Formats: sequence, C-alpha cells, structure tokens
Amino acid sequence: MAEDISNALSNHINKKKVWQLLAIIVVTTIVWNLPSNVFGIDGLTIVQQRVIAIFVFAILSWLTECIPAWATSLALTAIMCVTVSKNAFGVFKGDNVGKLLDSTEIMASFADPIIMLFLAGFIIAIAASKSGLDTLLARNLIRPFGKKSENVLLGFLLITGLFSMFISNTATAALMLTFLAPVFAALPANGKGRIALTLSIPVAANLGGLGTPIGTPPNLIALKYLNDPAGLNMNIGFAQWALLMMPTVIILLIISWKVILHYYPFTQKTIELKIDGAVHRGWRMWVVMATFTLTILLWVIPKEITGIDTNTVSMIPMGIFAITGVITAKDLQKIDWSVIWMVAGGFAIGLGMDSSGLADAAIESIPFGSWSPIFIMLISGLICYLLSNFISNTATAALLVPILAVVCRGMGNKLDGIGGTSIVLVGIAIAASCAMCLPISTPPNAIAYSTGLVKQNQMLKVGLSCGLISLVLGYVLLFVIGQMHLI
Repeated sequence: MAEDISNALSNHINKKKVWQLLAIIVVTTIVWNLPSNVFGIDGLTIVQQRVIAIFVFAILSWLTECIPAWATSLALTAIMCVTVSKNAFGVFKGDNVGKLLDSTEIMASFADPIIMLFLAGFIIAIAASKSGLDTLLARNLIRPFGKKSENVLLGFLLITGLFSMFISNTATAALMLTFLAPVFAALPANGKGRIALTLSIPVAANLGGLGTPIGTPPNLIALKYLNDPAGLNMNIGFAQWALLMMPTVIILLIISWKVILHYYPFTQKTIELKIDGAVHRGWRMWVVMATFTLTILLWVIPKEITGIDTNTVSMIPMGIFAITGVITAKDLQKIDWSVIWMVAGGFAIGLGMDSSGLADAAIESIPFGSWSPIFIMLISGLICYLLSNFISNTATAALLVPILAVVCRGMGNKLDGIGGTSIVLVGIAIAASCAMCLPISTPPNAIAYSTGLVKQNQMLKVGLSCGLISLVLGYVLLFVIGQMHLI
C-alpha cells in the first residue's frame, strides 16, 4: 500500500514537472518572438532579444526546478551556442540580427579561472579527507574548548565555520555531523543539547562559507564580476576578501551561538568529547599538509609580491595532488560537478548579456542613475535572501549578480555613497549564505534534517533568527566597509 502511494506521488510530481517545463518553453518562445519595442530598450537587436528569452528560460527553470539546476545551465549554454553565436545554425544568422557571440567564449565559461578556483576547493577537501587531515585538525582544534557543554557547542560552531571557509559546506556538514555521534551518546536522549549541536553544524557551515572566496559558490560568482578585466576589473584578491570577511564570520558565529543556546539550552553541563577517525601518518599526510599550507600562503600573500594571482594559485594543489597520486581518477568522481555546471551556466548568461551589447543597451535605455543606491543594496539583498531559502543559493546568485552588475554600471559614480558596486555584489554573497530557514534551503540544512534529530519547525526557528540577524549585521558591516573603501 505504502509503495503504491509512493509511486502515485512520484508520478504526480513527474507530470507536474513536465507541465512546468512545457509552460516554460511556451513563455520562452513568446518572449523570443515578441515585437522588440515591447521591451522598452532602444535599438534592441534580434540577438539581444534572444538572450533575454534564454535568460527568462533560466530564471523559470531554476525557480521551478522542473529540471535539475545543472541541466538548466547546460541547456542554456547549448541554446546560446546554436542560436546566438557565430557558429549558430544558418537560420539564426543574417545581416540584421545584431552582434553574434563567439561560441568559443561561451564554451570557455566552463573553464573560467573562477571555475578552477572552485575545483581547487573540492580537490583540497578530498585530499584532506583521504589523508585524515580533517579529522586531525578537528580533534586538535576542539580540545581547547574543554568539557563544558556550552563551550563545546561554540567549538563546533567555530571549527565548522573554519572548515567551511576552505572546503565545501556540504562536505563540512557531513564530516562534523559524523564527529557528533560519540557526543550524542553522552547526552540525555530527551534533552535539548542534541538539537543545539545538530543545528549548530548547518548554521556554521552556511555562515562560514563567507570567510573566503572559495567558501561558497555565490562568493566566486560575485568575485567573477568584480575582477572581470573587461568589466569592473577591481582585482580583489583572496587575502583582501578573507581579511574583511573572516572577522565578520566569527562575530556572526558567536551571535548564532547565543541564539541557539537561547532556544535550546543544555541540561547536562559537561560533555566527555572524543573524536574518532582514521589519520594516515604516512607520506600522503605530509604532502597534503605542505601543499595546503603553501596554497593558503600564496592565496594570502599579495600578488604584487609573488606575481601570481589567486586563480592561478588554485592550479598548484591540483597539479601536486595529481602528480603524487594523492588524488586519483576515481576521486574526481566525488567532485560535485553539478554545482560547477550550474555556476558556469550563470557565467554564460552574463557573457551573453555583455558580448551581445544587451547590457550596454539596457544601461542607456533604463534610468538606473535615478535609483537610490541604498534601495538597490537593500532590495537586492532581500530578494536574494528570500529566493535562496527556496532555491539553490548558487542559482540565485547566478541570476541576480549579472543583472546587478548591469544596474550598478548604469548608476555610475552614484554608488560611491555606499562604497561602490563591490558593496552591492558582495551583499548578494552575504544574503545567499544567510538563507537557511528550511531543510531545502541549503545542502547542510538537508543533511542535518536527514539525521532525524531536528524537526522542521526547530530548524525554521533557529535558521530564521540566525539568518536575519546575520543578514542585518552583515549589511551593517558591509556598509561600514564601503564607507572606509576597504573593498
């Protein structure tokens, strides 16, 4: 009986997704064929209108999730290559269609330097796990927090946040929840301590990603547009981002600690903590430790001294681990390629807007200069926060950042009052990481919820409180940073 109900529900969901996809195709086709004057953009070309239609397809597909997010990215990239590039089908070409894109540049979105930086984060995480470096670090980092229950909770928050700055927040959450198993054995089954510790992991994993450019995809998406040589060309490095964001993360984690304790205080005052896990003491551990240390140093030391930028540094750990055999072909299967494809699809959309001339046409036709900088900063952050609670924060950033890059360019020097375009785009990264109300909001939330130790209303209570407080404080600190022109 239960199996029949499950099959019926699955069929219903599949039919719903099919209808959603058909509706999206119809809407996209309509936008594709509308009279150009409907868009209110002077001189809109056929190619630019096609890019708008493809963007609509991406928005609706990512919002409804009728097809996987990575599939949407691959689809829109394929559509762009065959309809708006110089190598498109002949039927889509002509003398009056407008500027066609370079298909090589569209495909290069999947090998963007930021993608290499993202890959480095995955590779380092896999190497740390294989060598047992993650277990060794967790075991030694938690020790100074002692046995007092509240301090152990703070320890897990800070260590999870630290790990999440350098490796995937999904992998961090899974790892730290594994370490909690022996802790739960020492706590009362009906106490609130288990809930507090379980919820601390996704909260810290989500917020911790803000600390470095590689911590979470929205950071990398924002950095892509901030550092684009053909765009803002701000040359924001790993060290500059980390120097400003790491202290912010620590403050947010300490506040989250107090919020979690307010809702779920411990009944047992002390915890006997023991973190188990295999640590390989051989050559692999030394290679991983040395490479990890070298990579962090090169990321932190300014480019002016080393002559090598953040993206290029990301190739070093990948090369060393591949040559030494620390990472094998089988390990590459553990990389979350679907997230990488999704990020690349967002880059392709941004390329389409810029290279087709759509971004410049929109700037000239829409009076962005009359908009309030504070309004742009706050409303963009709020939209990002709301969307990221229901769809992937990567997809949300991929949708919003290209649009905001255009809007900010159109506002010119008017954004100087809040610190410039960088404040708006970094704000998107902050808002995306603060969205953690529901099990579906982020992978760390889903992993924590899957343990069965927390209920949805408990996650909503803590996620909403910690998220909104972090959002407000994050934007206040961002505004101060903007006034001081530190980024």
